[in-house]
Amino acid sequence: MTHIDNIVETEGALILGAGIAGLFTALKLAPMPSIVLAGTRPGLSGSSAWAQGGIAASVGEGDTWQSHAHDTMVAGAGLCDPRIVDLVAQEAPARIDDLVVFGAPFDRNGDGSLAVGREAAHSMPRIVHVKGDGAGAAISATLAARANEANNITLLEGFHAVELAMENGRVTGIFARSGIGAGARLILFRARAVILATGGLGALYAVTTNPLESRGEGLGMAARAGALISDPEFVQFHPTAIAVGRDPAPLATEALRGEGAVLVNDRGERFMTTIHNDADLAPRDIVARAIHRQITSGSKVYLDCRQAIGADLPRHFPTVYAACMSARIDPVTAMIPVAPAAHYHMGGIASDENGRSSLAGLWVVGECAATGLHGANRLASNSLLEGLVFGARVADDVRGQLAAGAHRGAPPAPQRFASPAPPHVLRNAMTSGVGVERDVTGMRATLDVITRLETTSNEPALLNMTAAAKLVTAAALTRHESRGGHWRSDFPLASKIATRTFMTLADADRIAAGGEAAPATRARK
Repeated sequence: MTHIDNIVETEGALILGAGIAGLFTALKLAPMPSIVLAGTRPGLSGSSAWAQGGIAASVGEGDTWQSHAHDTMVAGAGLCDPRIVDLVAQEAPARIDDLVVFGAPFDRNGDGSLAVGREAAHSMPRIVHVKGDGAGAAISATLAARANEANNITLLEGFHAVELAMENGRVTGIFARSGIGAGARLILFRARAVILATGGLGALYAVTTNPLESRGEGLGMAARAGALISDPEFVQFHPTAIAVGRDPAPLATEALRGEGAVLVNDRGERFMTTIHNDADLAPRDIVARAIHRQITSGSKVYLDCRQAIGADLPRHFPTVYAACMSARIDPVTAMIPVAPAAHYHMGGIASDENGRSSLAGLWVVGECAATGLHGANRLASNSLLEGLVFGARVADDVRGQLAAGAHRGAPPAPQRFASPAPPHVLRNAMTSGVGVERDVTGMRATLDVITRLETTSNEPALLNMTAAAKLVTAAALTRHESRGGHWRSDFPLASKIATRTFMTLADADRIAAGGEAAPATRARK
């Protein structure tokens, strides 16, 4: 048996992930003690700090939560849970108020009110920003500062979780690696409540806007422990990653198109005007497919900000401007080359309205969770919002539901615990087989690659990645339609009845071996 070098216990909560979802949950748990584990410095880990668009909430004049909910439902292509959509839209303004109290430096109008912008598929301006395109970084830094000041929160960096600790069918902790190579140590963190805020899986794709640690390991850990997974096939590809050959790819925020920037091909054609009534502000899946088809047909695609934004771009969108200039592109005078990239995972660990997973003792929040908010296609700037709304709900539920006393057993440790990066063969297979457009041949080929990888290694971290990849691919293979972020060239039409996916890793294993999902893995919304 692997030697456990140390055991760390808390009488409160253990939170894995120090992005906006994890830090906000820890702050809302106060005064309950919590330990927050991060791979890198809290506030910088995961995708949160990279988010440019902002947060959607009905805080502008004339806007309503009902309008926000309606736009979310439309974008979700029939798979949103209406009850979840309503509660998120209703609670959104209160969560913005929380961030204001914590010190988030939102952009303001001249009268001091919150400035709001419009993004694709929103019927009203309702996106709160920080310096145009810096919301994620600024809010992450604000929450990290408040967490560092809080006496009830212990922030620990440099830990890489590899497996959930289970006792008598309950999640009671996390096994995590500290250090690398021969000096690596295995630590067991035990807690009365375990909360996953581990983000998404974009880095399992060859072209992604996500940091490379966003590789689905939280989802994989939960799936390997038996958790129910929902809607894993729905991956959102951001239409306008900046195509300059970087890994990960810099992002050209959707807010640029909200301000009037347009998409053109290398013949100068505005191709979106013939595809959707909203043209460049059509839902992301439609724009991503249109750009993908332009590129696969041999054209190049550009985002033209020159006329709509021009000289204001460095001041209004400094993050985009800096990314372009570092690639020797001046977006004030030149067009920005763009391409779709894996950006956000709508699916994840199945969660109820309080963030509870199907495993006792395990709560989930943020992108690793599937709450039913996003459906088949996330509405722009609802991602950070989901982490905030469910961070508060998880905190309330954990405080009210914890059983007295910490578990003090000795769950079996993983046999190995190195933390490899996702191999290029996996990333390439996901991009070619389960990317913007899919078909049965490509998905079966991807499952074959995943199976071969699993037979060559028993490293838990790698198995977490392959579990996440297998769930995405298996669910996509069994969905015989096109809907939202899931587009199959061999099934291009949407089914008349919208159904969500619910499956376990055992279901995905059977599908990878050549079978189909059992009927119970699909449920009406």
